Amino acid sequence: MDDKKTNMDSSFAPDPGGARTTQDAPCDQSPEKMISRQLTEQGRFAFSALCGVSLGQLFTGPENSVFREQYLQGLVRWLDLDESVMPVMGAFLSGLGFEGSDTFLSILQAEHLLSAGATPIIQDLVSFSVKDGQYDARARVLIRHVSCLLRVSPRQLEEFEETLGERLREAGEESEEESSRRLKRERGRKLRRYLLIGLATVGGGTVIGVTGGLAAPLVAAGASAVLGAGGAAVLGSATGIAIMASLFGAAGAGLTGYKMKKCVGAIEEFQFLPLNSGKHLHLTIAVTGWLCSGKYSSFQAPWCSLGECGEQYCLVWESRFLKDLGSAMTSLLDGLVSIVAQEALKYTVLSGILAALTWPASLLAAASVIDNPWCVCLNRSAEVGKHLAQVLRSRQQGKRPVSLIGFSLGARVIYYCLQELANDQGSEGVVEDVVLLGAPVDGSEKAWERMARVVAGKIVNGYCRGDWLLGFLYRSSAAQLSVAGLQPINIQDQRIINVDLSSVVKGHLDYMRQMDTILVAVGVPTKEVPGASFALPQPVTIQKGTDDSPYKTPNDQQVTETQISAEKAETKQILLCNY
Repeated sequence: MDDKKTNMDSSFAPDPGGARTTQDAPCDQSPEKMISRQLTEQGRFAFSALCGVSLGQLFTGPENSVFREQYLQGLVRWLDLDESVMPVMGAFLSGLGFEGSDTFLSILQAEHLLSAGATPIIQDLVSFSVKDGQYDARARVLIRHVSCLLRVSPRQLEEFEETLGERLREAGEESEEESSRRLKRERGRKLRRYLLIGLATVGGGTVIGVTGGLAAPLVAAGASAVLGAGGAAVLGSATGIAIMASLFGAAGAGLTGYKMKKCVGAIEEFQFLPLNSGKHLHLTIAVTGWLCSGKYSSFQAPWCSLGECGEQYCLVWESRFLKDLGSAMTSLLDGLVSIVAQEALKYTVLSGILAALTWPASLLAAASVIDNPWCVCLNRSAEVGKHLAQVLRSRQQGKRPVSLIGFSLGARVIYYCLQELANDQGSEGVVEDVVLLGAPVDGSEKAWERMARVVAGKIVNGYCRGDWLLGFLYRSSAAQLSVAGLQPINIQDQRIINVDLSSVVKGHLDYMRQMDTILVAVGVPTKEVPGASFALPQPVTIQKGTDDSPYKTPNDQQVTETQISAEKAETKQILLCNY
């Protein structure tokens, strides 16, 4: 779709002033005056059809069929279209009508309401997607895709989501006096309002629940500017309180409110720390792979340049063992292996022969320094990943899209989290995008096909062909397994994006030391921080998985591999656009 979107009509302004559209909306806006219903009937049909075609392209698996049908049926009602259009929309969902996308875009372009740009209907699509208190990851992927087709920038979408989240959060705040009056009223009526904080299931299937409630019924004025008076009226009701608690997590605690009460199986430590402040309609969880002394002694340190894009957390897990591993890796590299030997070892890895007999005897003799902490962390990362899946499955974070990014053993945590989610039906709308960097996991097609089923958007595999340390640590099993952190994933799925980081990562420890540059290379938004370097020393290669879909354009079929230079890196945001 990357090349397809460049062929669409470019008359939609890239900066149509979406913020003004939101702020100037009258607070007494009624449902009949919702932006989408101000379109002509032809325009509403074209918008619904464009979403239907996109849903059919993006979510082809049978596991997504119910979502596709329910979402489009709800959108038809939201747009006040006659139910008689549903058979046609069903055909679009099945894959027909792709060639009509240009026509649908032209019809929307001709709408007077969209003369300044298509931002208003994208905002309306966001409002529709969250109205029931659940922002499905697949809905957000669809919105990003349609935004690209309509030339609405990712930044504008982010700003609107941020504004909407703030309005809803502010509307839920109350003073101490208001809180006291509300509690008296509830006691007087013998009412008790409990909202479950969805903590992970722990030993014996016991669910830990924390009672709580949203601070107060939402004040309608704040939300009406973005949802209209009708939607704001709902949010101001008891139903609305439950909806917003569902969306953001009970009492707004979200992931910050989660901490394991006791050891779970082999796990000693598991909790979340915020990387930024505020509430947002989507969030990112970053997972660190090991800990070192000095600058990188904390779980947050590698992620300091992660862009202010949504709500962000880092996972704190098994710090005692990760410190031991970091110390062992540093000792191995700094004290036992010379620079010359490391260069020679790169060629050993690049040769693709990773059997134990190919490694120098001196290195094998020193293996005891690192083998034990590595094996311990391998096992614990798998258990932590499964527990993370339980947390996400329980919706501790609220019913919002979650993106996951991790390096080394942190990537392994994410891998096992996704494999665990794939065991259950109904987990498809939780995870939006995934970035795995230097992942010590199986890179086989079968394993990644299974994992991809529960990811709505992109899966980025960042690898380094010359990462001899990863190859050495995996030497006992690498003869039987393809290691994702050493090579691209060969799979027929264009959502899988392989990024060769060999020009940035010279050794496994660089996944921590060069994270600022790596984030740029894989297309993750970054922010300026003192001392950070974002320049790519050389171009990196980005390769998409092959796809035998009949809906590819000729350009899609010809171009599966591109290079990204330092000059282009800042504008290449894999996770925000290019669907």
